[in-house]
Amino acid sequence: MSIKVEKKKSKLFQNKLIANSAWGTISNIIQNIFLSIFFIIISREYSIDEFGSYVVSNTLYSIILGFSSLGLGHWFIREVINNENKKEIINKFFKTQLLIGIAFYIICIICSFLLYDNPAIRTLSIIIGINLIFDNIINVIKSLNIANEEQKKTFILLIIEAILKTIVACFLLFFKIDIVLLTVILITLRFITLNLFIKIGSSNDVSLLQIIKVKVNWIEIKKIVLGNWAFIVISSVSVLNWRIGNILVSKFLTLKDVADYEVSFKLLSLAYLPPIIVTSSIYPILLKALKINLNKLSELYKIVFIPLCVYGFLSFTFIFSYADSIIPMIFGNKFLDTSSYCKELFVIMLIFPTIFLQANVLVTIKLEKIDMYCNLISVIVNIILCFVGLYFFKSLSVINYSILISFLLFHVIQDSILIKRKITSFTHVLKFYSITILSLLFYYLLTEIISKEWGFVVFWSICIFAFILYYRKNKAMFLHAINITKNNEFD
Repeated sequence: MSIKVEKKKSKLFQNKLIANSAWGTISNIIQNIFLSIFFIIISREYSIDEFGSYVVSNTLYSIILGFSSLGLGHWFIREVINNENKKEIINKFFKTQLLIGIAFYIICIICSFLLYDNPAIRTLSIIIGINLIFDNIINVIKSLNIANEEQKKTFILLIIEAILKTIVACFLLFFKIDIVLLTVILITLRFITLNLFIKIGSSNDVSLLQIIKVKVNWIEIKKIVLGNWAFIVISSVSVLNWRIGNILVSKFLTLKDVADYEVSFKLLSLAYLPPIIVTSSIYPILLKALKINLNKLSELYKIVFIPLCVYGFLSFTFIFSYADSIIPMIFGNKFLDTSSYCKELFVIMLIFPTIFLQANVLVTIKLEKIDMYCNLISVIVNIILCFVGLYFFKSLSVINYSILISFLLFHVIQDSILIKRKITSFTHVLKFYSITILSLLFYYLLTEIISKEWGFVVFWSICIFAFILYYRKNKAMFLHAINITKNNEFD
């Protein structure tokens, strides 16, 4: 009987990477559906001034949120996995993030008063900003679940939160609720969600009372922050890298360009969610692989690299073939011209998924400072190219190509570091770029010969057929690859 139980546990454990990634992808899709319904309802039920005030306050909170956790999630995951005294680390980090959350909440209030004279925006910012405290605590639990490979808990709770938020918005269809009162209700709802995260998400390992009782002085917080400043810079620069496009488009181009960029970026943000989830799920396994030796880490990296490349190419080719019909169908005929810009932006997907993987590998081998420099170089190049390009060409394409070039440079720098550290090889890197370029040329010629729509179908039918043949001839190699990604290989 015990042997059967052990086999079941082993089988479940072996599939955690796939399960966590699947749960993450599905939950994000469900979240986006419900949150979209929420914003559609409040945009219809409130006046332009009320809705505008809410959006401005929410945007201010979102920008500060990108900095509030100080990017210490990766550090926390690594410490939980590599240290025996997990309880002390968890409790201290909870308290640290709580105090940091309070500090950034105060910053949010100060910013709202400095930037805006509108009393409504200030009031809403004070209420919505409370989320910064809640988010910091919730992010600790999310990181804890990644370390314990129990992301399913996080995803379920996030779905519950999105559904409850939508239900609250639905009341607006029947009752007139003041925007300030609605915000208070949403904060109350978030507090309930926070408690669910603490009780369910952390397996009752912690409680708010425990967090408050834990003694953490400012010297300890300073030590943690200064000791991991690279993570803070990476997190901050990452926010800036994506926000700079919105800022520059709104400052230098037309409102039509702003709309085109926003639609294109919304689609891109949906496309790059699965790679982020997969690379987040693989991070604890990378740490376990490194505990064995560097060769095991290298082997795991190369195995995961392939499906991420395929996904990136699949995303780009889908948009290239169907954006012309999909975008007007979803967003209306006023976005007929948007597809060309969307295609340009989606070229990034050819390298973006593997950038995330390589960044996690660098953090795994404790080269987060190098990853930080990569991020800084990417942002600087992006900004310079945008300003120079916009000086000569007032086109949204300048923004898209600037982002692409900056991320391509980012990827090349990562490649060179990983080659030097013997995680990958020059041959492996050369194959990646060569196959990507040749596949692009073949795909483009195929769509010119037949059509974009049928080109997608034919190209991926050929790929699936080739994969089946290759799998049959190399079944043992695939089974070995699956074994490498099993978590129990590293325990």
